Amino acid sequence: MKSWICPSFGETPTLTEWPDPVAGPGEVVIDVAACGVNFADTLILQGKYQKRPKTAFAPGFEVSGTVQSVGDGVDNIAVGDRVMAMPDWGGYATRVVANASLVIPLPGAVDFDSAAAFQIAYGTSWFGLKYRANVMPGDVVLIHGAAGGVGLTAVECAKLLGATVIATAGGAEKCQIARDHGADHVIDYKSENIRDGVREITATLGKPAGVDVVYDPVGGDIFDQSLRCVAPGARMLLIGFASGTVPQIPANILLVKNVTAIGFYFGAYLEQNPTIAQQGMAEVLGLLREGKIRPMISAKYPLADAMDALGAIRDRSATGKLIIDCRDIS
Repeated sequence: MKSWICPSFGETPTLTEWPDPVAGPGEVVIDVAACGVNFADTLILQGKYQKRPKTAFAPGFEVSGTVQSVGDGVDNIAVGDRVMAMPDWGGYATRVVANASLVIPLPGAVDFDSAAAFQIAYGTSWFGLKYRANVMPGDVVLIHGAAGGVGLTAVECAKLLGATVIATAGGAEKCQIARDHGADHVIDYKSENIRDGVREITATLGKPAGVDVVYDPVGGDIFDQSLRCVAPGARMLLIGFASGTVPQIPANILLVKNVTAIGFYFGAYLEQNPTIAQQGMAEVLGLLREGKIRPMISAKYPLADAMDALGAIRDRSATGKLIIDCRDIS
């Protein structure tokens, strides 16, 4: 097979011929059709992700494709099935192995590109907002990075849960993308102060105390501003730190305002809560099948150009979701 192999943390991956994976007990080998691109791909290459491969590896956490082989003990998935999966890594390749528990058959109406684009982003937003932050109808939710691959899905999921959404994004084009996907109010952080903007908006909504939930995949100064425009009892949902700065949370503000800071790492949550994981993934897949969520795929790269996709993620120029066409090896 062909795969983008990173020989060790901090080195640049190269596209190379690589031995085909073999399905062990409880595993499935997939001929990869498409792979989603995520900020976490940049972290695992640097050895900064929560999981660290012990040998040479390819990035790539979410794939779609066709089952090539199954290992012992796998009886709910068959060779030839169209599936999506979330392997620990390895998706930037023409073939990958995944734990069968994280392989889901695709409904006929769902194409490979959409399947590769939605698992992690929509899963993170749906599980985070519904099951961790407990978003309810009437809540006001502040969503940062709202034109990015994860933030944009949070806008859609929060609206489906009945919330009013205040979105932040950088620049007029990204702000319009957030509006087009359902944001009720948008703040351009390049020209507006987030804290002041949120306070003005929530005052017009009859909630002068601030927002009920913050969805933050950015961290840094964005988190600090958010903490100062939340209502008493608010929930701060920490998704990631795309800014590169991990916020140091002032516990006195949490105490005085009865604010809850909630960490959410999607992969670990699925492993720790298998029953909820099955229920939630069925819900998200149902939303996709019914057309209630629509992954915004802004660019599709051939496998040979996968590093260009990562570059767009690193410099935060990407909007929506990027995917890699692993069948295009030209």
